[in-house]
Amino acid sequence: MDLYPAIDLRGGRCVRLVQGRFDAETVYSDDPVETARRWQSEGARWLHVVDLDGARLGSPQQLHIVAQIAQAVQIPIQLGGGLRTEADVQGAFAAGATRVVLGSVAIQKPEFAERIFARWGERVVLGVDAREGKVAVRGWQEQTEVDALELIRQMARRGATRAIVTDIARDGTLRGANLEMLSLLVRESGVPIIASGGVASLDDLTALKTIGVEGAIIGQALYMGKIRLRDAIEEVG
Repeated sequence: MDLYPAIDLRGGRCVRLVQGRFDAETVYSDDPVETARRWQSEGARWLHVVDLDGARLGSPQQLHIVAQIAQAVQIPIQLGGGLRTEADVQGAFAAGATRVVLGSVAIQKPEFAERIFARWGERVVLGVDAREGKVAVRGWQEQTEVDALELIRQMARRGATRAIVTDIARDGTLRGANLEMLSLLVRESGVPIIASGGVASLDDLTALKTIGVEGAIIGQALYMGKIRLRDAIEEVG
């Protein structure tokens, strides 16, 4: 199972939010580049970088920092946050991202998403952020009635090759992953699933591996020292 240390960028700093709330922010580092180097030194094979400002504003805001991270490490970067045009996607790749995440735009412009999947293939992953099984968009600020499983199935038919699924209610809370939802998606979606939200322990990661997710994104638990990345890689990686 692939493990993705999370680097969430807001205002040039490395932060964590609770349940996607911008008023519930903890700053963990003023130096995202050094944070990226740290996770690489501890054995990370991927980084998951999110431009939180970009997600909220609807266009990338921190590609210059992504470029600095890409120049500082030798491991691939998975980047999400505000990528809603072809120019945004190209800019993300130019900054050094190996893989990009399409989130809100998949609901708002499915034909565009299909075109991006067709052009870039495995370098594009669908991002699905859900509250009680329903998808939220625009940096989690706007709730829809779109069912997460149905969205993944639709996007798979349009060429999506994998999906990152975040349980918003658990993100940043250390409550454990939503195994019931993720098990359903692994069984029924038709594409590999990368889990995000709530991971708090090695036991959580073991449970995720058992249900068959392709990967897991780890944020708060790493920054608070509840999981050591080296131990996690040895256990489930």
